[in-house]
Amino acid sequence: MAEHPNENASFAIPVAGPALLPKRSLFTVFFRWRMAVIGMTGFACGLPNALTAGTLKVWLTQCRVSIEGIGLLALVALPYSLKFLWSPLMDRFALPVLGRRRGWMILSQAALIGGLATMALVGGANPLLLAAIALLVAFFGASQDIATDAYRTELLGPAEIGAGAAMYMMGYRLGMLASKSAAPILAGQLSWRWAYLLMAGAMLVGVVATAFGPEPASPARPPQTLGQAIVKPFAEFLRRRGAFEMILFILIFKLDWLMVSNMIDTFITGNPASGGLGFTSDDYGIANAAGIFATIGGAAISGLVITRIGIRRSLWTFGLFQALAGLSFTTLALVGKSFPMMVLAVSVENLCSGMVAAAFVGFLMSLCNRNFTATQYALLTGLMTLGGQIATAPAGWIVRGLGWPAYFVISTVIAAPGLLLLTRFRRWQEGTEAVSSNEGGKNFDF
Repeated sequence: MAEHPNENASFAIPVAGPALLPKRSLFTVFFRWRMAVIGMTGFACGLPNALTAGTLKVWLTQCRVSIEGIGLLALVALPYSLKFLWSPLMDRFALPVLGRRRGWMILSQAALIGGLATMALVGGANPLLLAAIALLVAFFGASQDIATDAYRTELLGPAEIGAGAAMYMMGYRLGMLASKSAAPILAGQLSWRWAYLLMAGAMLVGVVATAFGPEPASPARPPQTLGQAIVKPFAEFLRRRGAFEMILFILIFKLDWLMVSNMIDTFITGNPASGGLGFTSDDYGIANAAGIFATIGGAAISGLVITRIGIRRSLWTFGLFQALAGLSFTTLALVGKSFPMMVLAVSVENLCSGMVAAAFVGFLMSLCNRNFTATQYALLTGLMTLGGQIATAPAGWIVRGLGWPAYFVISTVIAAPGLLLLTRFRRWQEGTEAVSSNEGGKNFDF
């Protein structure tokens, strides 16, 4: 057992940040090479996500695909929900280069570069084929996420979790927003083909970070058999008190954000005849560029706040902000085509989503047993996106029947059940501590 100090260890965030991170360390913790690596790999994870989701919808909206078809594109992201199906393979086996996690990361990144380049060459003339290739790209993006999430969770110490979650989200949102702002602008100035080719080249940021990133100081012991890799992560999690409540919470906590993000691109750039605002891709790209600064600010604020007030209160505070952010789009829908209001709404949404996302990432990291990090984290994040895909797939019909203002009001109201479930947080904490104590692992209060 001494050879594997992380065996059976769950990982959690403190209720009171100062107990783990003194005030003098609140800023210096961000200026470490491992934090730069986490930010760069976060960028590489965010980039393909947007290129198979929001940006792809803008592209196909300009190709005059129906609003019902645009809504169904939410299903392209299914690999992000189902990644727990192949994550045990990545927990059990390691490639012969760059260690247990980084080997899978760099293989996925190479496949993503090829997949995005193929999307560029196929073009929008064949929407069904383009969507099929996007589905394959989403598979490799989900695979990159599996390895990257496990790597980050194993690399960071207890006092670094808040800052690490914030750095990852800053990088992730930079990648996501760069592909949502730079790609449409490039498409307007050059073409969609060149936009996607250049985005494929931007994936090299992740390749560099992965190649030169550090290995965890105390790597966890991998499962000894594939059977263990498949069964043990689920069995260990389900033994915890409040496990099913946590699953429900993860399913619904970010439904408000997922409802907005699923249709916002179509709302802003769609044809006014069908209720859209009719902004050009250049206009929307500029708004998303402004959103980059809001996202950086939101993630940085979240990282600092988590270390001071803990994960529970951070989820309450930022979750409420995120829910209210949807009302900015209700206002935009009522005001109509207003460029300043559009930029404001996008910026508010990015600020709030940046804050809540960092807190939520930290919460998910706190739940993972380090022996099964890839599988458990993939399962937890997959549950989140699965709930969103089921809830938002019929979004086009909701908009058609009720209109955009009502749609965004619904997205705000739907946040209430998730926030109410946070009243059970202490029970989840006790359940995680009990399993860790019974299995002889070490646990950090969150």
